[in-house]
Amino acid sequence: MSDEVKLHKNEGMKEASRQLRGTIAEELHNDLDRFEGDSEQLLKFHGTYQQDDRDERHEKNADGTPKGKSYMFMVRTRIPGGKVTAAQFLSELDLCDRFGNGTLRITTRQGFQLHGVLRTNLKATVKAINDIKLTTLAACGDVERNVMCCPAPYKNNAVHTQMQKMADALAEHLRPQTTAYWEIWLRDDNGDDTKVSEFKPVEEPIYGATYLPRKFKTAIALPEDNCIDLYCNDLGFLADVDNNHIVGYNVLVGGGMGVTPSAKKTFPALAIPMAYVTGDQVLKVAEAVVKVQRDHGNRVDRKVARLKYLIANWGIEKFKAEVETYYGQTLPGPKAIEVTGVDDHIGWHEQGDGKLFLGINIENGRIKDEGSLRIKTGLRAILAKFGMNTRLTALQAIILCDIDPNDRAEITKLMKVHGILAADELTLVRRYSIACPAWPTCGLAVTEAERALRGLIDEMEVELKKLDLLGDKIAVHMTGCPNGCARPYTPDIGLVGKAAGEKYTVFLGGNAEGTRLAYIFKDMVPKEEIVPSLAPVFSRFKTERRSGESFGDFCHRVGKESLTD
Repeated sequence: MSDEVKLHKNEGMKEASRQLRGTIAEELHNDLDRFEGDSEQLLKFHGTYQQDDRDERHEKNADGTPKGKSYMFMVRTRIPGGKVTAAQFLSELDLCDRFGNGTLRITTRQGFQLHGVLRTNLKATVKAINDIKLTTLAACGDVERNVMCCPAPYKNNAVHTQMQKMADALAEHLRPQTTAYWEIWLRDDNGDDTKVSEFKPVEEPIYGATYLPRKFKTAIALPEDNCIDLYCNDLGFLADVDNNHIVGYNVLVGGGMGVTPSAKKTFPALAIPMAYVTGDQVLKVAEAVVKVQRDHGNRVDRKVARLKYLIANWGIEKFKAEVETYYGQTLPGPKAIEVTGVDDHIGWHEQGDGKLFLGINIENGRIKDEGSLRIKTGLRAILAKFGMNTRLTALQAIILCDIDPNDRAEITKLMKVHGILAADELTLVRRYSIACPAWPTCGLAVTEAERALRGLIDEMEVELKKLDLLGDKIAVHMTGCPNGCARPYTPDIGLVGKAAGEKYTVFLGGNAEGTRLAYIFKDMVPKEEIVPSLAPVFSRFKTERRSGESFGDFCHRVGKESLTD
């Protein structure tokens, strides 16, 4: 018998892909409506997922035969810190009409997603995104994905500018170096002598031949505003601020939300403070962390291939020592810096430079016109007239930046005309709610999420209003499966799709600040029973809370046993 370890099939696929080329270029020219074999996996590194509309799977053709799968693609734009110009935003809106399903989606990681792109339009879509100086490269796949940071455009100190520049630097430093992306998607078929089939390898100093064992996520946060859920990331930097400047960062490692319920070896985890670094050390320390995961992460079982499992197996001390070996010197331990707050940045705010910024809630991130709520048309009108820069938030909202105070009244009027609600017209439970797309486009979804959460928030608002609790900040995150793309294991209320028939696991006891894991309150709860099951908990919170205690803190304090008696 051989003692040779059998690697997961994806490892051989990556190694044989000629640095992520595979046969993607050749398949772009065939007559199929989909990609086959390894290409479906390799496409993720290029920023796109092959999907099908699961609502249509059981429809019939005119002759009565099953229609089968209707293939389409989700195309994700990687946008460090969510910084988007007006022109780029308007172009993405144009693309959703030209090539997508007419909607543009803001992700929970400050990016854009186009849904419903046909294979025949895929190359034109990716090229158009690059034409506006954005990219889809490494928006998915076993690499560093979008680097997040607080998007608020405050100009009254250096802190936000420093943080956002660091996010850009990290994204660039950890970007794959392969030229496959440019060769496949950006070169005109007749405009360059270089052919994709003529493989010319380049050095991948960080990722090597097989890239990472699994996806890798990085974020930067401020202690007073963890609006990007720092602790849910593989790698996090918590800023140390002194005299309105960032003087260093606590380095946190090993966060991650994905879970496979059938595999007890899987679990959600919060990132752990590992070390303290100065600003000029960030890039090389980040590189060292990624390389340790590259060389020691699990490449046999993808269920336990994220960084959190390596740290769980090794312990933080051994992991830190290995990072120091790769970095080349020892690192001091973390400072006593804690997250203390969170802000959704919705509403009007002073930037600190005489200008204003405006946060606009986009429920579950979906930009579309529906009935009297015409968000897509309204944003087009505002951006076309005023041309301001924008930011995307990790709560799937939009920030309009650099607004002249004299324009406030007209922008407010345009919002009202298009049915876009102002901050004081929204409850906090709605403002702090997010959801993944789930059904019908995500192949992993077992239940609804985005299409279900609005109605559930409606129901929650009724119960909270009865108890005069609409002014309380209660974060609700919902996903259609346990993989946790909308980070459901840390908020006050987490709703995770568990089984067909719209049955969910309900989590309680986290918090809006994202610093604590929630516990399972009830499992296999039908969707229509979710809010009725929470109503008694809301009532107890109203009567038994301590002064200043949040809903999540209350649920954590009294515990599951007390709430389920």
